[in-house]
Amino acid sequence: MSKRKRRKFSAEFKTEVVLTIISGAKNQAEVCREHQISAQQLGNWKRQFLENASSVFAEPKPSTEAQEIAELERMVGRLTMELEIAKKASIILTSDSSKNGRWS
Repeated sequence: MSKRKRRKFSAEFKTEVVLTIISGAKNQAEVCREHQISAQQLGNWKRQFLENASSVFAEPKPSTEAQEIAELERMVGRLTMELEIAKKASIILTSDSSKNGRWS
């Protein structure tokens, strides 16, 4: 009893085969014979392709990593502003206190 080795197909190959059928360039039987693929397998690929077709035009969702980076960038911006304010306040306070030791 020999076991058949499973073939693996790339996403590009599957897309090309499904588009060949959808475009009408060849019918499903021709494509199955040409690539030695079962009609059921090709039907599964076509179903998956059509189910996911709308995702091509969907807005990409930011990944959690991208969200974390955006949050860290906001924090850096806020802290930079706070540091600049603190520096300016320090300059003002030291210049005011150096005038004869009095506060204005």
